Amino acid sequence: MGTPDFAVPTLVALVEAGHEVACVYTQPPRPGGRRGKELTPSPVQREAERRGIAVRYPVSLRSVEAQEQFAALSADIAVVAAYGLILPQAVLDAPRHGCLNVHGSLLPRWRGAAPVQRAILAGDAETGVTIMQMERGLDTGPMRAIWRTPVAGKSAGALTAEIAAAGAGLMVEVLADLPGHPPEIQPEAGVTYAAKIDKAEARIDFAQPAAAVARQALAFDPAPGAWFEVAGERIKLLSAEVTDGTGAPGTVLDDALTIACGDGAIRPLVVQRAGKGRMSTAELLRGFAIPAGTRLA
Repeated sequence: MGTPDFAVPTLVALVEAGHEVACVYTQPPRPGGRRGKELTPSPVQREAERRGIAVRYPVSLRSVEAQEQFAALSADIAVVAAYGLILPQAVLDAPRHGCLNVHGSLLPRWRGAAPVQRAILAGDAETGVTIMQMERGLDTGPMRAIWRTPVAGKSAGALTAEIAAAGAGLMVEVLADLPGHPPEIQPEAGVTYAAKIDKAEARIDFAQPAAAVARQALAFDPAPGAWFEVAGERIKLLSAEVTDGTGAPGTVLDDALTIACGDGAIRPLVVQRAGKGRMSTAELLRGFAIPAGTRLA
């Protein structure tokens, strides 16, 4: 049960480990394509169909019919990775060994929808994966295994891919020896919630400390992309380094696009103009001059 790219490595790992995948559940196809109108299947649906695995994409699992269809699979276990639908108790209880979730954080920190981005924004030293026995609460279930990795310097895209691959391997390891990975109740201390990312959060406030701005750039790369405006054009900031510099927040301090922040300054490393690809700051400035003294909005 999964939907985005994050879930694909887990599906692949299950198949390659020799497990019989009775069915794949995913979110329904969404409008997409070049014109934004064609129904586009999820990455998990595409991978499942490529491997000849049956796919279901109900809008909800709340109906008796949907729950009966799920129970009729007589599954030993349900593996869940970023599925996107709430699992009612009847679904959680249907598989013989319940439902196991690949969650992209070190629970109980960052329960919820956007654990990778929140870990980067908060300046966490490390994050990882938790294999969790699911229950009705939001990521509150007992833990069966964890894996850790440093956060510093990684974009959300890179960190998500790393965690997805590690989570897939860890899930296979747990399934190979369920008794050897007994469920452990999550500690009550250290609970935090990773709220879904609001696009409004992507606009850069240079009144923040430079370190926070640099983390914002990494947390929103590749999407939605942290951004600022100059001369009426939106520029995405995808990577930046913290450097020395003082001035009114948002002021360009030199010809290398060093930007003053509330504490210190940042020097953009990777940026993106609307409709263009990723580029270095030097490439940007060759075709789009932003002189010292410019105030960025």
